[in-house]
Amino acid sequence: MLSLAWKTARAAWPEIKLLPLRAAVALGSSGLGQPVRPAQLWKAYAVVLPIGLAACWAIPQVTWVMSPSINAVAVRASPGPIHKGDFVMFMLSHPLAGPKPVNVTKQALCMPGERLDMIEKPSMMPGAPNGQYDGWYYCNERLLNVGKALGRGGQKLDHWQPHERVIPDGFVFVGSSHPDGFDSRYYGPVAIDRLKRMEKVL
Repeated sequence: MLSLAWKTARAAWPEIKLLPLRAAVALGSSGLGQPVRPAQLWKAYAVVLPIGLAACWAIPQVTWVMSPSINAVAVRASPGPIHKGDFVMFMLSHPLAGPKPVNVTKQALCMPGERLDMIEKPSMMPGAPNGQYDGWYYCNERLLNVGKALGRGGQKLDHWQPHERVIPDGFVFVGSSHPDGFDSRYYGPVAIDRLKRMEKVL
């Protein structure tokens, strides 16, 4: 053990000897063995510190979107009324989303008062057994997306069954154009007071 420690110390000694010189460079000297120039260090601080502080402020303002179903890499809160097509964020509690609530980002696709139709058609998904149906969702007769009978892992999916043909006041049908998105196709419209309006950053 002592032999190993001795060999390790001998191997590290050249770097240890250079530490004072490297510290001098960090303090603004022009190179190893040159005198310290603190003024250079303060100039570096004047450039680096504002950038660092700006980054510390900006990073928490941005939320990274982990789902490929949304055409955005990063979003940030953008207070104001929610309009059709806006990005929205909310906490989702659903067995297929996991044991704990998760923060999800979707788009507002069908707004209060707009007509929402769902038409069931026999599922064309590979592996779907006979008698399984997909749900085709339309907002004002425009196709939003299809609720599939099976998920990517083969699990059975139950698409949402609307009881009315109009989105009720205070609710929004959320989703995306991605065929594998997990959204209102499976859990219905979401209350507006649960939604936070977001805007795309990246």
